[in-house]
Amino acid sequence: MNKLKAGDYMACYDLTAMTWEEVKEALQTVTFAIIPIGAHEQHGPHMVESCDAVLADRMAKRLGERMYPYALVSPTINMGVSQHHLNFPGTISLQPTTLIAILRDMITSLKHHGVEKFLLLNSHGGNQSTLNVASLMLSDELNVEVYYAKTTASAKNAIGSLVESKLFGHSCEREVSEALYLAPELVRKDKIVKGAIQEEGRWKQLRPGKAIQGFYAYEEMTKNGCIGDATNASLEIGEQIVEEALDNLAKELYTLLNIEVDVYN
Repeated sequence: MNKLKAGDYMACYDLTAMTWEEVKEALQTVTFAIIPIGAHEQHGPHMVESCDAVLADRMAKRLGERMYPYALVSPTINMGVSQHHLNFPGTISLQPTTLIAILRDMITSLKHHGVEKFLLLNSHGGNQSTLNVASLMLSDELNVEVYYAKTTASAKNAIGSLVESKLFGHSCEREVSEALYLAPELVRKDKIVKGAIQEEGRWKQLRPGKAIQGFYAYEEMTKNGCIGDATNASLEIGEQIVEEALDNLAKELYTLLNIEVDVYN
């Protein structure tokens, strides 16, 4: 096994900031590409609509630091599957087939350069089912390894102890906290409000974990586009969630890459 020491991951191979000569040199050690995937959609009164794309990008680069020099971070896919938000002004949604087509072209291009393992690092819940299908289809079709992960979903300890709302996950105390830590410019701090939850509606029957799943528009669940209680958000909460998630993702990825790292032993 190759062996790294704590502190070795202080750089990042960020494809958007490299020349072709720099990429050629990096490819001598790169075995894995991280593809950040976000969305362009409403996030209530207190977060800008690029939120998911920016958070995916920031998380991917931090993860790329932990995986240096074995990972290449690709350009971010800035739009995702967001039909459930379309009735809020400004939202732009891709069809699931469009997102898969973009991923196919990106992965095909990167495979041409010798990269054959990929992590789709996703910051938008509405993309998850599409990425599940993409992982299956593209791994088989392109003869590559395609994995996918939600940016901070693995931070179960921090989320379980710090997030009090039973209904959370969009412009809530978790997501706003992550933004305050990673990209505070995304947050309108003077407009932070709780989610205005619709008390009645079929959305309650269709939430994850229920017996029946199906599509519902987001305004069926919340009047202002938010859920949870973002007034409880803080940079400190965001730091704990983000860092736990990055540690967990890095552990799993280094195992897949068969690289031993002292800091995780």
